[in-house]
Amino acid sequence: MLAHVRRPIALLVAFAITVGQVAPSFAQPLSKADYEACQSRDEASFRSAIQAISVRALQGGIANLDYRAVVGDQWRRLGMDEIIDKRVDLAVEEVRRETSWANLLQSLASQQRAQELATAVAERVYRSDAIKAALEQLAVGVGAEVGKQMEFATEDAAEPALACLKAFVGARYGDTAARAVAGDAGKDVSLDPSKGAAEMSPGAVLRESSGGIAGAAVLLMRRQLANMATRVGQRVVGSVLARLVSVVAGGIGLVLIAKDIWDLRNGVLPIIATEMKSKENKDKVQEELAKTFSEQISAHIQEIGAATADRIIEIWRDFRAAHAEALGLAERNGKFKAFVDSLPPASLPRLDEVVALLLAGEGEAGLLRRLDDGTLATAVKSLPAPAMEIARETRSLDQGLKWSALAGADLPKVVELSLYRRTTPEQLSRASLQRLLALDDQLATVRLAGIDRAARDTLFELNDADLTKLARNLTEDELSSLSRYLTGLQPEPREQVLRAVAANPAKIHALASDRVREAVVASTDQTAAVGMMLRTGAMLDPAAIGADLRLVADGRVSPILLWEKHPVVIVGLGFLTLLVLLLLHRLLFARRRTSAAA
Repeated sequence: MLAHVRRPIALLVAFAITVGQVAPSFAQPLSKADYEACQSRDEASFRSAIQAISVRALQGGIANLDYRAVVGDQWRRLGMDEIIDKRVDLAVEEVRRETSWANLLQSLASQQRAQELATAVAERVYRSDAIKAALEQLAVGVGAEVGKQMEFATEDAAEPALACLKAFVGARYGDTAARAVAGDAGKDVSLDPSKGAAEMSPGAVLRESSGGIAGAAVLLMRRQLANMATRVGQRVVGSVLARLVSVVAGGIGLVLIAKDIWDLRNGVLPIIATEMKSKENKDKVQEELAKTFSEQISAHIQEIGAATADRIIEIWRDFRAAHAEALGLAERNGKFKAFVDSLPPASLPRLDEVVALLLAGEGEAGLLRRLDDGTLATAVKSLPAPAMEIARETRSLDQGLKWSALAGADLPKVVELSLYRRTTPEQLSRASLQRLLALDDQLATVRLAGIDRAARDTLFELNDADLTKLARNLTEDELSSLSRYLTGLQPEPREQVLRAVAANPAKIHALASDRVREAVVASTDQTAAVGMMLRTGAMLDPAAIGADLRLVADGRVSPILLWEKHPVVIVGLGFLTLLVLLLLHRLLFARRRTSAAA
């Protein structure tokens, strides 16, 4: 039976939640005894309280249900009188053909034989496929009517059931947790009766149970009553036989007086047919059906009550598991419990995430410090979702808070561009962040965000067009290198570098190494040094080489730059110088040897 209860019972609580939002005025509140039972810290006692409330509400709701009238309505709707009459005629004719005249005549005098014929006819009528099908339809119809009544009955159960759940949770964890588990978020639940289940929404534990006691009751009743035809048929056969045998045994003499000799050849079969078609017999059948339904439904109400309690306990355990850290801390710390009570139930998922982040990174002591300084409240109550996304990914609540304070309304753009992965809030000012976002170029913005703050601020001296062009064409290392140049240069050479690299970003390669940068900065004429390194043209231009040599010879430019700019020429000159020295050496030493010989 529990297997039948399990699937529809998934609809158990949320109907109560829905009804509980607009509880009918006639709903009975919890009694003092019920409330005390619900407040128990013992789950077994809490379960018993929920079961008692559910069963009592259902029993009270159908206490005035007239099963006989409901059966009568379905009886007339299906045309049961005509179905029974036709089956009686067919059964009597079958038994007459199968029974000898001697046995038929004997049934007029033998009570035992009469009972045998009555039993044979009744069995064929009420065990026929036609009667079974009709009884199944009747049971479904009765189940639908009873279900309607139960829907009204469960309205009485909704408010006290929710109050019981709130009392149980609230006594330990506070009012917010109580309201959350009892389903303040229940309005977001969608119910699909055809599936016997609810649509789940993340973060709302109770939303999976989006039907109430009525949903479970109606589904269960209709299913069970539809499968009750076999049991109902068996009881009906027994009841009909009891009455039929009594009538046959006691009424043969009177019937014979009204029969002519020709009819006597059929024995007691005409008497049986008349009795089985009589209103009294059909009323007896309806009474037996009504009694059977009443007994079965009463038994199912107990099952529903027990299953309801089991499901609510399961939901509570799921809720407790989903909010384990926050609930555990609320149970241990009164101040934290008061903070939780200041939150709306919809904030619990955020609270869970913030608590998990803080416990992992700062421990319980750190969490309680944040409770004191207000940052916990800020994180839970007002931290924007993009900031929470940053905190989640960086595993740092501080990063989420700082980015939120820095970016303000631009925070979604920060998340979209993943700037928090490239830099930290300490590396940006509000103005610099807005300047980066104003470039409206993802690649440029991301690259500029990834370099040092001082280097970036130096590059901000460029206009947006030049800055974007540079950032799109230079790597972060090259941008940093360019910035270092600009930091050490005097105004005039600085502008010269900016203009040149902005016009042709590839020129940064001529200035890229630290050796070159230091030599340019160390030169007495930085403008000449920069011009020398940025000049393009033929590699072996004698005029340019001569000019560069004069710059070095005059001490205006560091000799290192001459090597960096003209390494081939320097090597060549060195080689020629070596040759000249060798020649001079030979000439000098050759003369000395000649003089010595003379």
